[in-house]
Amino acid sequence: MAAPRFAGLLSSRSASLDDVLDGLRAGRTFDLSDGTGADHGLLDHSLQTAELLRSSHPDDLALQVAGLVHDIGHMLPPHRDDAHADVAAVFVRPVFGDRIAELVRLHVPAKRYLVTTDPDYRAGLHRGSVISLGQQGGDMSCPEITAFEAEPLFGDATALRRADEAGKVPGLDVPGLETWLATLQSQQLR
Repeated sequence: MAAPRFAGLLSSRSASLDDVLDGLRAGRTFDLSDGTGADHGLLDHSLQTAELLRSSHPDDLALQVAGLVHDIGHMLPPHRDDAHADVAAVFVRPVFGDRIAELVRLHVPAKRYLVTTDPDYRAGLHRGSVISLGQQGGDMSCPEITAFEAEPLFGDATALRRADEAGKVPGLDVPGLETWLATLQSQQLR
C-alpha cells in the first residue's frame, strides 16, 4: 500500500516532483502479480512501460513520462483500480501539465477501446488486465468508441496502453528510476 504521507496529498496540496518520485519508489512493494506467483511490482512495470515508449517514441519525452507515471494512482487513495487513472491524472497534472495528465487519464479508456476493437489485443491481455477490465467498465459501447476516437490524444493514448500491456514481464532488466531523473525534470512545469 501507499506510504502514509500520501493519504492527504490530493486534498491538502499540489504534488511535487519529489512526491512523484516517492510514489514511484513506493511502487517497489506494490504487487501487480496475476495470481501465478510471479513477482512483478508497480515500479518495475512502470519502468518497463516507459522504456518501451522510449524505444518506440524516442522523440516524445512526454509520452515516455506518462508511461512511467501512468499507474501511480494505485499508490493513492481511494486505492481502487477503477479510479487509479483519474487519481493519477489529478496527482501528476500540477507537476507535468495537461498532456501527460491526459495521457495518464486516458490509459484505462484506451484499454477498453483496444479490447473492444482489436481481437488480437484482447487475446494477449495479461491475466491481471482481464480481471481489472470488468472493474474499469468492460467493453466500450459504440458511442464510447466514437468519443474516444475523437480524443485529441487518441493515438498517443493507445500507444501508451499497448506499452502498458507489454510492460508486464517479471524480471525483465530495464534501466532504473535514476536514469529517468533528467527526463522527469525536463517535463516538469516550471
